[in-house]
Amino acid sequence: METSEDRSTVWRKFILFLNCILLGIGNCGGALISRLYFLRGGTRIWFSSWLVTAAWPITLIPLTAAYILRRRRRQTPTAKPFFITPKVFTSSAAIGVLTGLDDYLYAYGVAKLPISTEALIIATHLGFTAGFAFLLVKQKFTAYSVNAIVLLTMGAGVLAFGASSDRPNGESNKEYILGFVLTLLAALLYGFVLPWIELVYKQAKQAITYTLVLEIQLVMCFFSTAFCTIGMIINKDFQAIPKEASGFEMGEAKYYVVVIWSAILWQFFFIGAVGVICYGSSLLSGIVIASLLSVTEVLGVVFYGEKFHAVKGISFALSLWGFVSYFYGEFKSSKTSKTINQNQNLEAQVTQTHTLPA
Repeated sequence: METSEDRSTVWRKFILFLNCILLGIGNCGGALISRLYFLRGGTRIWFSSWLVTAAWPITLIPLTAAYILRRRRRQTPTAKPFFITPKVFTSSAAIGVLTGLDDYLYAYGVAKLPISTEALIIATHLGFTAGFAFLLVKQKFTAYSVNAIVLLTMGAGVLAFGASSDRPNGESNKEYILGFVLTLLAALLYGFVLPWIELVYKQAKQAITYTLVLEIQLVMCFFSTAFCTIGMIINKDFQAIPKEASGFEMGEAKYYVVVIWSAILWQFFFIGAVGVICYGSSLLSGIVIASLLSVTEVLGVVFYGEKFHAVKGISFALSLWGFVSYFYGEFKSSKTSKTINQNQNLEAQVTQTHTLPA
């Protein structure tokens, strides 16, 4: 007979799966459309980083719907509009500012290293995430999770090595090296951000509902956008956008289509990432992001006509192997835990039966 605990577990797995889908759509789609922006004549780095979180108002739609449902269920106009506490708000705002800086570093890498940048980011990102997860949230590792980290890092590293020949023509050594260094810094920062979000959940001292997860994501993206807005103002990006749109290779109308969809797709990424961290872990979020790198490269072949080298095939195979390894380990661990719990419950029932008075 299915218990309420079983139904809760199924629901959590469904929400986790849904957020993995959102993360996948945002990660692959956002990376591809950001690449398209630079490939077709876009040059504004602050503007590109601003687009990563600029669609944060989208989150207000599900939050408003959730608020209306709460009011109807309780039949009172005094339902709380938000669950986030001042402490969680402050931490989320700090994470948002750091995310804004990370977005800028990532956008700079995309502009200077259009093919290999993602490989370089992911090749180190997962290692940083695992290290900070161990330090901040005491992440426990199994043989399967370690195997997945090694395989995914190898897959990304192979891809980065094979992409060295895709260096843009006419780019100086100084620009290339700076792009390389800033890309690695972006990997380091986001490897810290993911476990920090998980730490905020653990220290919140309140029920972590999906509504609260969306509120945290909203605050993060708002402050990230505010940080990048300041950079755009200083760099005079707002004044340059109309001129850049008129000179865009695909046309002015498609320029705005590209930037709007860039913002929307990246918002899917952030919603998915915070959801995976909440219902899974920061390590799982990093593994999903890492495993999607080779998928993004394959999609680059499909949509942009990039060459599918043997290196990309090897990377894809390693990534798939690592992804399967992690989830196989999670499946075995879950099955073992369920068996142990069932045995403990059975022993408790037997003990209770024997102690009953005759």
